[in-house]
Amino acid sequence: MAGLDEYRRKRDPARTPEPVPSADELPHGGNDTFVIQEHHASSLHWDVRLERDGVLVSWAVPKGLPSTTDVVRLAVHTEDHPLEYAEFSGKIPKGEYGGGEMVIWDRGRYETVKWSDREVDVILHGHRVEGQFVFFRSGADGKNWMMKRRHAPARPDWETLPEQLKPMLATPGPLPQDDDDLWAYEFKWDGVRAILRVEGGRVQAWSRLGNDITVAYPELQGVGEQLGSTEALLDGEIVALQNGRPSFSALQNRMHVSKSDAARRAARQYPITLLLFDLLHLDGSSTLQLPFRQRRELLRELELKGPHWLTPPSYDEDGAAVLAASREQGLEGVVAKRLDSPYQPGLRSPVWRKITDLMAQEVVIGGWRMGEGKRAGVVGALLLGIPQDGGLAFAGSVGTGFNDAELAVLTPRLKALARKGSPFVTEMPRERAKGALWVEPELVAEVVFRQWTPDGRMRFPAWRGLRPDKSPEEVRRVVE
Repeated sequence: MAGLDEYRRKRDPARTPEPVPSADELPHGGNDTFVIQEHHASSLHWDVRLERDGVLVSWAVPKGLPSTTDVVRLAVHTEDHPLEYAEFSGKIPKGEYGGGEMVIWDRGRYETVKWSDREVDVILHGHRVEGQFVFFRSGADGKNWMMKRRHAPARPDWETLPEQLKPMLATPGPLPQDDDDLWAYEFKWDGVRAILRVEGGRVQAWSRLGNDITVAYPELQGVGEQLGSTEALLDGEIVALQNGRPSFSALQNRMHVSKSDAARRAARQYPITLLLFDLLHLDGSSTLQLPFRQRRELLRELELKGPHWLTPPSYDEDGAAVLAASREQGLEGVVAKRLDSPYQPGLRSPVWRKITDLMAQEVVIGGWRMGEGKRAGVVGALLLGIPQDGGLAFAGSVGTGFNDAELAVLTPRLKALARKGSPFVTEMPRERAKGALWVEPELVAEVVFRQWTPDGRMRFPAWRGLRPDKSPEEVRRVVE
């Protein structure tokens, strides 16, 4: 039987702005109105409320109403609400039941197809929602229900949000000259690539390799909170800022975290920022074939900005000035993107071009030498290789750019990968091989350097950090 006893029991009218009517006889309505409220409580969800016998029968839907018929979503049956609640928008104080911001997301009229204790089938006619939906019980306790869309999707051309895509990659190259006005210019950031899938206010984050990195970066859930019911696939770079500049060394403290408690602790000590620069899918439409100029404008219109994410500017002219500004700020360089370029998932394309003074090279660690003096007992230098036909080719050694925390992590990891013989198939300088401790070629790292020597080695490389988002098979020699 419909009633508001539980609703009143959970709310003190002196402490919440929500309507709390007295225990009078329930009003009568037409059993044909509905409201959907976006509720930013401890966990974002959408409250679907249907007028029935003088109350609003309510379900909390964590991921919002499905857009296609093949999706079934959880709908938690909650207490009945008063009819006055259909007008409520506001902030429920923290500490009160359902504390958080609530806004009216949609409202309108509905038709009843079926209404029973186990199934509610209705056709919604709202400003944002149009279609037939069925709610059905999934357990014996009456609280857990499920819901799905019947018949046609929200739009006939609606495309399901992809689970994930591999990011498009840039090729090294010079700054565009004669056709400068055909390119956009963005700063090149010193971080790790991330693809964000946002659906029903929830965020999943994927690395360049396609690994799920959601747990490592809990701050990114705020992007979903901001987007609400908007479905999107976003491309960006995760950086850790120190003194206003990206620090790959600081980011290392976040990249290996796989437990949620540890990730929350790390987030407090080493906060990250997500820099968004592309939009691959938006509300049922793929944007991959749209030109970069248009994708960027759609991204800008989303106005994504928060404590740990933002959309940095893109400049449509004067690449030389953008590069000069990059150097002045101590950044890596710039990425030039053709304004008419489509997005090519997983491909390294010349229509995206990275321009930098220093070359960044991914390498595979094949061995190490013990340090001396202040570095006694930990890594002194790493022996680096790049895969080629036939095996791992020696490409140089690096002994600078490390901090104490990195050395403390690296040393035991290398000891655990010990092997008897060298993994390199090319000849090594005798002085580098002397006293070397060989390891299985499993760890990928990144170094920076200015040029290649005639014998194919990096000149004076400096350490940047491990790249757990990369596999040895992915490593390729960069071209000057």
